[in-house]
Amino acid sequence: MLGAVASFTEALEENPAPRRLGDVRLRYEPGRLLGESLPPSFWRRQLPGACLVLAALCTAGAVMGVLLGGDGAVSSVPLALGMVAVALVGFALQLEGQLGRRRFGLHFSTERLRLERLRWAPGATRAEWVPFDEVTSVDVVERAPGRYALVVVWHPGGKDPQRQEEPRREVLVEHIGPHEQEALLRVWRLLHNAFGLRGAGLAGA
Repeated sequence: MLGAVASFTEALEENPAPRRLGDVRLRYEPGRLLGESLPPSFWRRQLPGACLVLAALCTAGAVMGVLLGGDGAVSSVPLALGMVAVALVGFALQLEGQLGRRRFGLHFSTERLRLERLRWAPGATRAEWVPFDEVTSVDVVERAPGRYALVVVWHPGGKDPQRQEEPRREVLVEHIGPHEQEALLRVWRLLHNAFGLRGAGLAGA
């Protein structure tokens, strides 16, 4: 494996990785390839909170409507406000989930992949180490016509059937556009070479 890593490093020096792919910035340091998703805009970070404020206002309106009572037409308004409040809370949770950033690093000295889910809440960041030998594929997944994601797949426990667990998947790069096909191919081949997968050839070939 060390020989393959050395060949990969030489090929990468001759054919550097693109600085950006999709929503991820890439950089190569001696012995490491690092990728980190871009932070969302300020306004996008405010959307979940704004939805929760609107949900609270709708809930207050629904409560006031119930307390005031009235005929059937009026009583349907609190019900509608309550449904809107529930929908806004669900939408806020969905938006909050999308705000989590991703970071990954290929550490060639230890032959391990580090995967991180960065959260805005203190102490909520999750990290996991994956040995290169456990990685079985790097897949290009089509999200929408002309839009792609790069996903790594691995089997915890390696190739030992007694220890092998169900395959796991993690997104490395999202929002890859149609104009990034060449960069996508380069990064896909680069990752194949790093993990020692077949069918990609050397990144500099």
